[in-house]
Amino acid sequence: MRVLYLHPAGAFGGASKSLIEFYRQLAGYGVSGTVLTPVGSAQGAFAAAGLDVQTVYGLSQFDNTRYGFYRGLRWLILLREIYLLPFSLRALWHLRHQTFNLIHVNELTLLPLGIVSKWLLRVPMVVHVRSLQRTPGEGRRTRWLTGLLRRHADAVVAIDQTVAATLADDLPLSVIHNGLSIDAGTSQVRPAGEDEPVKVGFLGVLVQLKGIFELLEAMRILKQRGVNIRCLVAGENARQLSRWKAWLFAKFGFGRDVRAELEALIERNGLHQQVELVGFVKDVRTLYPQLDILCFPSHLNAAGRPVFEAAFYGIPSVVAVRDPVADAVIHEVTGLAIAEPQPPLIADALQRLVEDSELRGRLGTQARVWAEQTFTIESNAARMAELYQAIVSQAARR
Repeated sequence: MRVLYLHPAGAFGGASKSLIEFYRQLAGYGVSGTVLTPVGSAQGAFAAAGLDVQTVYGLSQFDNTRYGFYRGLRWLILLREIYLLPFSLRALWHLRHQTFNLIHVNELTLLPLGIVSKWLLRVPMVVHVRSLQRTPGEGRRTRWLTGLLRRHADAVVAIDQTVAATLADDLPLSVIHNGLSIDAGTSQVRPAGEDEPVKVGFLGVLVQLKGIFELLEAMRILKQRGVNIRCLVAGENARQLSRWKAWLFAKFGFGRDVRAELEALIERNGLHQQVELVGFVKDVRTLYPQLDILCFPSHLNAAGRPVFEAAFYGIPSVVAVRDPVADAVIHEVTGLAIAEPQPPLIADALQRLVEDSELRGRLGTQARVWAEQTFTIESNAARMAELYQAIVSQAARR
């Protein structure tokens, strides 16, 4: 089975990691994949996983996610998507003579481009929804996108129940969790010395919505309280800007050079002993054994991939999520949920775990059991393979 994957971002992040984990397993089911992706750090990782990588300057998207949807000055972002459209269409046109059995759209923002791909290649399409959407029926754009999904998607896959709840009930919807493969014996709790600081980790592309600025403010608060803690911030800078671009983007409230701002905050608040920016980490399996706590203070009201990755290593999480569902974080069982990504709330939760090693160990042990029951890549990839086969078989009968 040959699958064309449409992947939205060039930067290596959670979506690219999840696709790689799935593909390594799906290859065992006879899947051969080509990924069309913007130029960036993810392309090397895709190639290393065995995918045929086709790069493009950028892929045109339509963002109707809960926090990224167009309003006010954000409508100007559509100019970028219009600019990228010819590059996207040209890349798809070059693939028209290759034989594919299925298209896998790796984020809902690529749905319009996925529909073009489906028309061009005449094969069924799976749409993978990784981000929270606006409330079903909220506005014409949401109803329009939902109508497109009904008409053109042969299957819709949500990464968890939180995301699924933001999609219409009448879609051909499945919940298939992301997964991670852990080598036996590597997921051991890190022994900490008495005087050694407890280490909290932040993993993800450096963007404001991930709550990284609130986490640094929480570290400043914990420094004032005298809490023995150190934070490792791992992730690629989403955007490095020249001086004039930084001024222009800041003026309109768009992209920010987050790493540069974090470095300035660390310098201003004297957090060199409390915060370390470790940059892009090629293999997170080398980082998790160094951590005691994972912090995911996102503004997206959802638990991201690092939460269950950390759980495999017996690491509890502090997650900003209201009314968490069982496949996000289980409050007081696999970690601590806070209602908002507010620095005092983050600081209080982290301090509690730092100062109560027994609680930290118990939550970590329970988190590992939870992860092994829910997020093993083998079982989730098997479900994806079954979905692929059902769709392709149904298309063949038609």
